[in-house]
Amino acid sequence: MPAHRLFLIAPSLARLIQKERGGERVLEGYFPDQPHHSTFVQIEEARSSLILELGGEEIPEEHTDLPPAHAQALLAVSYGQIEYVRTTLSIGSREIQTLHFIRPGPLDLVAVASAPDENDYPPVRWLGPEVSAKPAYQRRRLALDGAPEAAEVDVTNAALNSLLDLLEDRSWPVQGQAGEPDAPTVGVPVTLNAPVPKPVTEADEEIDDLGIEDAVIRELARALQPRRDR
Repeated sequence: MPAHRLFLIAPSLARLIQKERGGERVLEGYFPDQPHHSTFVQIEEARSSLILELGGEEIPEEHTDLPPAHAQALLAVSYGQIEYVRTTLSIGSREIQTLHFIRPGPLDLVAVASAPDENDYPPVRWLGPEVSAKPAYQRRRLALDGAPEAAEVDVTNAALNSLLDLLEDRSWPVQGQAGEPDAPTVGVPVTLNAPVPKPVTEADEEIDDLGIEDAVIRELARALQPRRDR
């Protein structure tokens, strides 16, 4: 299994990805840490496995397929459990996964498959802060220790448009790309004459309260996009 870099993502963007691309429900049960290895059971929609982690980036995990009933029995006696919805996307040759955690608490992460040389890899606009170096965000620690208090991730105009371009299979901009500024063009308004009383940074709560459909979200994003016809 390749190593992954972990990033936070705004809950509203994570839900938009799940609505557009669906997802797979995953249950995992973890057993207490051992000196030289660790074990957990994973139940996916089409596969159940007992997974042995030997430690070290160069050592792959060992998977043993289990009958669903055996996997459920191991899950019931595991020390800590997590439940999340996993959605897989691709950006070029890279695979990325959004992980919407239901248990042990609400949390949204993006796992980006690492490459041998990450020096020239710019962050995608809709990703929040990187938390790869923080053990509290690893799945094992989430199961055994509980969910940390995640930092709030703002939803910017550039982030929303970048994600919509990806979901609609359009060319997607990254930070630092020429001709795609992070901030709106000077003099171009970024609000609508519509009954939206709160800024985009609280779009998550507005979507829940007003029941806005996905098509309206896309219209809002396109309307917020700076004009480029000059």
